[in-house]
Amino acid sequence: MTSIGGAEMVDWKLAVATATRLVRPGPEVSRDEARAVVAELRRHAKASEEHVREFTGMTPAGAGADTPVLVVDRAGWIRANVAGFRAVLGPLLEKMEKRRGGLPGGAVLGAVGGKVTGVELGMLLSFLASRVLGQYETFAPATRELPGGAGGGRLLLVAPNIVHVERELEVDPHDFRLWVCLHEETHRTQFTGVPWLRDHIEGEVQAFLAETDIDPATLLERLREALQALAGGRPPEDAEERGARSIVELVQTPAQREVLGRLTAVMSLLEGHADYVMDGVGPRVVPSVTEIREKFQQRRASGAGRLDQALRKLLGLDAKLRQYRDGERFVRAVVDQVGMEGFNKVWTSPNTLPTKAEIAKPTDWVARVHSRADG
Repeated sequence: MTSIGGAEMVDWKLAVATATRLVRPGPEVSRDEARAVVAELRRHAKASEEHVREFTGMTPAGAGADTPVLVVDRAGWIRANVAGFRAVLGPLLEKMEKRRGGLPGGAVLGAVGGKVTGVELGMLLSFLASRVLGQYETFAPATRELPGGAGGGRLLLVAPNIVHVERELEVDPHDFRLWVCLHEETHRTQFTGVPWLRDHIEGEVQAFLAETDIDPATLLERLREALQALAGGRPPEDAEERGARSIVELVQTPAQREVLGRLTAVMSLLEGHADYVMDGVGPRVVPSVTEIREKFQQRRASGAGRLDQALRKLLGLDAKLRQYRDGERFVRAVVDQVGMEGFNKVWTSPNTLPTKAEIAKPTDWVARVHSRADG
């Protein structure tokens, strides 16, 4: 990434250092226990491949079959996501750097601003790093520590977070680990089995960023709001007046709202599909799936207090929770109407993806896609 006056908009190394320094330690486990958890997660991830493919009828295409599964700690998740942010946000930050370069003292402001933003991004990542159980990464470039990346993707399983949640919920750890792997493997199958999906989502993200017309000071202000909530344990002062909108919502133009509507629909589809598959496969291979699902849903709904709720709103995580629920309802309704093979027409092309309105009205998607196919 180019920089003006030798300083980037975000000090990425400082972001990693800040996040890894501030992230909470994981649950206490012995060295032998940690090795056993890692080995079991790898076994479950491998077993999940066949379970998911058999249930969905989807198979990886080409090189996608060889995407790696990586069991990481919280620091590993942080490094991976900083690399992903840097890759995806590159075009936007270059545009902002050029704008800043034309301002008096832009180089000096850049050196200071990059470090401030790096610290703030690090603080936000330290919050998220203790909550994510797994993630299919589609955009991050490969690194020595984390292979895979652009072109192939990689599946991350965050071992300490999985152990933390299984203990918190007091569920069977072996069943819970397989249940999590089923969800995350579904995401890997979605991207490896649908060759155009990665490029489509990346194109939508870049279209959203290309429409961004926001000065660096305003963007820093939005990040600072999240930082203040993190440090003070409270939402911003005007949260009530502005409906506690997320950072993404605060910077939208009309064109961005259109793109975000499409992205919301496809993310609802992907998350809902993963939940549907996880629950569909679960009863056959996870003996305590009913108990796990009930306790996990209660955990999702309750959050962890006021701080969690404030940050969920600011970062848009409350929208992600709705995506799980709405997307799963869409998938279930479509499969009930036209079967799994009929549902899989959703993967034909970007034109067969559901719209945001169709996520809420699955019969409209069935009518549009299947009537056209039948005609």
